[in-house]
Amino acid sequence: MRILTWHVHAAWSTAFVAGPHTYLVPVTPDRDEYGRGRPRTYAWPPNAVEVAPDELRRTDVDVAVVQRPEELRLARRWLRRRVPTIYVEHNTPKGAVPLTRHPVADRDDVVLVHVTHFNHLFWDSGATRTTVIEHGIPEPGVTWTGDLERLAVVTNEPVRRGRVTGTDLLARFAAVAPVDVYGMGVGGLARPRITPHEDPTQRAMHRAVARRRAYVHLTRWTSLGLSLLEAMFLGAPVVVLATTEAVMAVPPAAGVLSTNVDDLVEGARRFLRDPDAARTAGRAARRAARARYGLDRFLADWDGLLADVAGDRDPARTPDPTAPHMTGAPS
Repeated sequence: MRILTWHVHAAWSTAFVAGPHTYLVPVTPDRDEYGRGRPRTYAWPPNAVEVAPDELRRTDVDVAVVQRPEELRLARRWLRRRVPTIYVEHNTPKGAVPLTRHPVADRDDVVLVHVTHFNHLFWDSGATRTTVIEHGIPEPGVTWTGDLERLAVVTNEPVRRGRVTGTDLLARFAAVAPVDVYGMGVGGLARPRITPHEDPTQRAMHRAVARRRAYVHLTRWTSLGLSLLEAMFLGAPVVVLATTEAVMAVPPAAGVLSTNVDDLVEGARRFLRDPDAARTAGRAARRAARARYGLDRFLADWDGLLADVAGDRDPARTPDPTAPHMTGAPS
């Protein structure tokens, strides 16, 4: 298939574009938020192809996979025709939870995909056809050693997002061991025993996290951090706030899961003192992550949905009456 999809969440998209299809990724001259093209810090295969918006009207597209409300309008404007559309919701609802209406609630022209069952439960999607496809994680290519008595955190925009990402809790863990924080917008965190590492490549981040004694996940309100699953795939022991979908992803043997921060701090201290306990927990974390969040299962789930949604192509490709004549030929 030829799938139109935007580069929004690079980690999720890296798994998505690992499938057998051609992925058409919009790119604009200034690489703005709706035309980022291929990411610079993640390795994508050659079947993820950059395409300019003005080329899309002449490009054969089987399905549009959108991730923001604005992309629904952009897909119609750039394609000049209707194609089957899937909306992927990555985030927990905001506002009057659990009463928050989803932007595509009660629509019959979109299939809504949640990435966690927690999100499916909490968003009000009305009568829109809705399903869940849980995350899939590519094998990171490195394994945990934990030889550095330091703690790792991966997060984006922790200064701006504050309590959402648990930024206020970092000092509690820095009192136990030095904390290395990886991600975008982390520079403002620099202080004694907290070292920010701004926007590393995915490969460099995996290598660094694999050497830290434990991975700490402090986000209060998120669907399920891919960085947490990646740390588990590495075989790192994890210290995790028991919020949202984390309670389903992290078994007790994989580390420490609690809403009591004192328990989490003590768990981090135990792993720092006892490398064997850290190694045992990390092995359990890797087993659990591979069993539930393997890439093959993820791609198979997506292939099934894509085939289903794109199955009735002719009606979906009916041109808008106001659009110019389209040849439908590949670009």
